[in-house]
Amino acid sequence: MVQERPVRVERRLSAILAADVAGYSRLMHNDEEATHSKLTALLADGVEPAIAEHGGRIVKNTGDGFLAEFPSAVEAVRAAVQLQARIKELTIGEVEESRIAFRVGVNIGDVIVEPHDIFGDGVNIAARLETIAEPGGICISSSAYDQVRGKVMCEFTDLGEQSLKNIARPVRAYAVVRDRAGAGTQGSTTLGPSSAPRLSIVVLPFANIGNDPEQDYFVDGVTESLTTDLSRISGSFVIGRHTAFTYKGKAGDLKQIGRELNVRYVLEGSVQRGGNRLRVNVQLVNAETGNHLWAERFEKPIADLFDMQDEIVSRLANTLNAQLIEAEARRAERSLHPDAMDLYFQGMACLNKGRTSEYLAQSRSFFERALALDPRNVEALVGLASVDWMTGSLSLTDDRAARFAAAETALIKVLSLAPQHALAHRLLGHVKMFTNRAAQGIAECEQALALDRNLASAHGAIGLAKHFLGRGAETEAHIQEALRLSPRDTEAFIWMNFAGLAKLQLGADEEAVARFRRSVEINRNHPRTHFFLAAALAHLGRLDEARSAVQAGLALDPTFTLSRSYVPSDNPTFLAKRERTLEGMRMAGVPEG
Repeated sequence: MVQERPVRVERRLSAILAADVAGYSRLMHNDEEATHSKLTALLADGVEPAIAEHGGRIVKNTGDGFLAEFPSAVEAVRAAVQLQARIKELTIGEVEESRIAFRVGVNIGDVIVEPHDIFGDGVNIAARLETIAEPGGICISSSAYDQVRGKVMCEFTDLGEQSLKNIARPVRAYAVVRDRAGAGTQGSTTLGPSSAPRLSIVVLPFANIGNDPEQDYFVDGVTESLTTDLSRISGSFVIGRHTAFTYKGKAGDLKQIGRELNVRYVLEGSVQRGGNRLRVNVQLVNAETGNHLWAERFEKPIADLFDMQDEIVSRLANTLNAQLIEAEARRAERSLHPDAMDLYFQGMACLNKGRTSEYLAQSRSFFERALALDPRNVEALVGLASVDWMTGSLSLTDDRAARFAAAETALIKVLSLAPQHALAHRLLGHVKMFTNRAAQGIAECEQALALDRNLASAHGAIGLAKHFLGRGAETEAHIQEALRLSPRDTEAFIWMNFAGLAKLQLGADEEAVARFRRSVEINRNHPRTHFFLAAALAHLGRLDEARSAVQAGLALDPTFTLSRSYVPSDNPTFLAKRERTLEGMRMAGVPEG
């Protein structure tokens, strides 16, 4: 008799998200058809996109809710936060008695997998956690909390040990902290901005000064586009435009708005048209104190309004990224027990100050401390990769290859965890450019721009890659696009360097001098710029000025010699033109080494 082989049961470790509609029976009793119709629309418009965006799948619908599975606890919690925020936006105008609100539970567990269902204690715990969440709220297990702490842009309240129905052991539970407006129940609590998520911001509808009705669509368009583009900043939490527009035309207390929406920052602005010019004023405000952190004015001749809208939004998004990082770093400095993200923000603030050995060392220390607390922290991994790439590209190490290899390894890890991380793609592009793979580097930067059209540094990097490929005539256009998107960028001096090197490659020495001088005006503390300027001046026969430039460079980096000059490309055109740059440095008196 042949013995039958046991059927193999498929199991896997998953993050489970369980959700149901609070008070579903009452809602159906009051208006069955309307409730069913609204629930179907909310699932399609709010739930399904959030789950798909974060790599999850809906295992099954349960009539009044659903069960979803994710490969990552971080993505499960991010999806939960996103879907709750979206459902709040979609239902904000409805009366309390008929408003649909979900309760969500998240757990990690080893589950049995079938084609259209999953089973196991992990699923049961998620379902029970959902029952203790408030309407509009999220409750997660301690096992999920251990995985997401410091990696998601939300705060948690420890609910302690919970005895859950039909679960043998008590489960420690945590609730996502939220604001009163998101709950709509008496049990919710109002929270001050100090409990708001990091990088949390609302873009209030810009004021239309003069109330020109023909300008209204432009003003609203700036607000909507800026809301969308700020949400692309890694780790940001941006209040949706539907909620933000409920404040349109209302003169409100910004601190009160911050409390109502539980955000740290408020961006407000105005648009005014005068003759053939358009003026846009913006202010970034600390929602806790009401203090203005940053203000900017844009004034341009009126041309194509849609082109102007894109340019204004791009410039604001790039500038705000740096301003918000600086604000978060200042907050982190006051923390007695900084977590991984606090340390990341301080590292980025150091990195934005300049590319000197001192700042790079400080940045490395912050990023390494962040990774000691959380080895899978994506932002800290990107930050450390930035330091390694800069250290290698600026010849601040005797082992460039090791630094470039370390950066590439870290970035590949980041992209395995977060494939849509635009900055990681851009940095990987830079690493490839400096390791004789310029064409591959361009492809990475183009992918970065597909993910974030405002990533000005990707345009700058492509300009440099064209120089490495011997196509310096194409560099200028990419640099100008980078400067159009972010004219006051912390990297603008580097972009002007790229443009100057390309001009030097082409023999356009006067134009090269102009670009190097502009780079020095932006940042006098970058030694390479002075040496490149010296080369261009020497080719013009202006040797006294060239020697002065060399002395300025050596004052910043006394160890620099021509032998430290790095060759990132084997392109024949590039190599031939590079000799011209080196010859100019020799004429100016740069030491051979």
